[in-house]
Amino acid sequence: MNIHKLLLLLLFVPNLMMAQINTDRVMAIARNALYFEDYVLSIQYFNQVVSAKPYLYEPYFYRGMAKFYLDDYVGAENDCNMAIDRNPFVVGAYQIRGLSRIRQQKYTDAIQDYTAALRLDPENVVLWHNLSLCHMQQKEYEQAKDDLNRLLEVAPRYATAYLMRGEVLLNEKDTTQALVDFDKAIELEKFEPGGWSARAVVKLKQGRYQEAEEDFDQAIRLSVRNASNYINRALARFHQHNLRGAMSDYDLALDIDPGNFMGHYNRGLLRAQVGDDNRAIEDFDFVLNIDPDDMMATYNRGLLRAQTGDYRGAIVDFSKVLSVYPEFTAGYYQRADARRKIGDSRGAQQDEFAIMRAQIDRLNQTSTNKPTQDNTTADAEQEDAASTTRKRSDKNVENYHKLVIADDTETNRTYANDSRGRVQDRNVTIKPEGMFVLTFYERPTDMKRTMHYYRYVDELNHNKTFYRDLLITNNEAALDANQVNLHFALIDQRSADIVSNMNDPMRRFMRGLDFYLVQDFSNAISDFTQCLLIDDTFFPAYFMRAIVRFKQFEYQMAENQAQQSTSLVVGQLRTDKLDAMDYSLVRRDLDKVIDLVPDFVYGYYNRACLLTQMKEYRSALTDYDKVIDMKPDFAEAYYNRGLTHIFLGNNRLGIADLSKAGELGIASAYNVIKRFTE
Repeated sequence: MNIHKLLLLLLFVPNLMMAQINTDRVMAIARNALYFEDYVLSIQYFNQVVSAKPYLYEPYFYRGMAKFYLDDYVGAENDCNMAIDRNPFVVGAYQIRGLSRIRQQKYTDAIQDYTAALRLDPENVVLWHNLSLCHMQQKEYEQAKDDLNRLLEVAPRYATAYLMRGEVLLNEKDTTQALVDFDKAIELEKFEPGGWSARAVVKLKQGRYQEAEEDFDQAIRLSVRNASNYINRALARFHQHNLRGAMSDYDLALDIDPGNFMGHYNRGLLRAQVGDDNRAIEDFDFVLNIDPDDMMATYNRGLLRAQTGDYRGAIVDFSKVLSVYPEFTAGYYQRADARRKIGDSRGAQQDEFAIMRAQIDRLNQTSTNKPTQDNTTADAEQEDAASTTRKRSDKNVENYHKLVIADDTETNRTYANDSRGRVQDRNVTIKPEGMFVLTFYERPTDMKRTMHYYRYVDELNHNKTFYRDLLITNNEAALDANQVNLHFALIDQRSADIVSNMNDPMRRFMRGLDFYLVQDFSNAISDFTQCLLIDDTFFPAYFMRAIVRFKQFEYQMAENQAQQSTSLVVGQLRTDKLDAMDYSLVRRDLDKVIDLVPDFVYGYYNRACLLTQMKEYRSALTDYDKVIDMKPDFAEAYYNRGLTHIFLGNNRLGIADLSKAGELGIASAYNVIKRFTE
């Protein structure tokens, strides 16, 4: 037993000791985990570096970034404080601390961070963006305009800056210049929905309803899941007397956002107008569940209850409204009528007496020039009597029959806080589906997609080879804290198993999977390689080694691009050579998988993904064709083949494949189709 323990110490404990001593290596693993969004795991690695070398700024900075992505904004701010104390010249630390403060609504502190960061990097587009956003949140519009003007000097084609400046101009009541900025944003980014919806809202307020509807059409075509665009287009259609079209838009908006107040209220009004009383009551029931004190919704429901014969329910609603608005004459009329219909003559007479008294009071007020409404309804008095809409903040119960619109201070436009990644890539959302891996964890998805299965993997699961079922997926889930600890423990257990039998390839493979899951790619590759030295026909090891190498190279390339600050041409040449060399190793492993198991469709699929990355599009198409021949319901293959056709300029073929991908469950395919069928 002691000999086995000594062998274990000599063979495997050095790896764990290195995690404590070689902080550079642990930092590399931690940043790798951070890049692949395994935030809980990355924090554990950064903790090790902090314990070993607490004077370094980097582990605090990157740990703060991981906490930020886990919505721990206080923890992120504290870690950035520690990083800045150790090195006050790191722009990213101010940036992440500023974002954390924005999320805590500490805008003044965030402004200080971005101002300090811009002294170090005065041409950083992200910093100017977020500084402008902070000033907008503080309603410091002149400062926000100055920031945005500087941003446009740095990046004159940055469309979001025009949208933000247009928003500022609207707050300053300069509608004409705001429209100029929205027009410019659309000119620069015609495939981004924000410009179209921003311009449409202005046109809606100006009464240019047909033009507003056309702009909302474009915004919806580019972003089908934005409920606000349907709500606003419904208003444009309503003002053009297209009630059915408006109700259809409210239906669509409420499918996306079932809790939308304006959607239910306005749809209830329109349903009442077309005689759909029972479903209108359902809408007002929903509104009153959200806000039981909404008197206008209560009164509308009372009218509908009376219309459908529920007089007692109507009386309850009318009474509630009259307790808040005792001078609301129409309420007494309606309650008196309902009371008579249930035989309550005395109650009806009391309401009629209240009506008579109100009429006398109104005559007296007119003769003495007294105002007929209190100050809370001053805004409503200024509206045109024929107006069919009211602001949501309007509490004048006389406007119960008007559609609700957002207040001037409300907006459906939001501007994201930029935190990482190249600004020039922010709007590039069209990318192929990723490679498939063997793992134990998969993220849930809203859409049900094709089940991915292979008989050998199913046999492993049936034989309980692993502690849980092995999955084939390209939608990996990050590990939580318990899973991280489990796989560190499994690594120790597998190490002991390997010592007891050095010639078992499965044991090496199992530990390689554990190393992969904790983002230790170097040790994972080492174990997969050792597995293949024992059995060069064990195809899962080739398959996973290809995946790990691909991810390792992907991370290295991202690091290289981030660090290229001198000669772009020389850096690009070096990166291209690195790609060709590294990708050949991945391709060699995938070729071997296909040779060993020619019916394993995921080998062809992953090789097609690799060939696409290498820009060998026609070779990629050949592999995608093979995948679809073997598995006709492979949604991801249709999606990627569609994008590949589009890359080659064959939009018709690409759209056909994307349509099939959408049918099979990849919802984003429809957005891509919209972009390429203009």
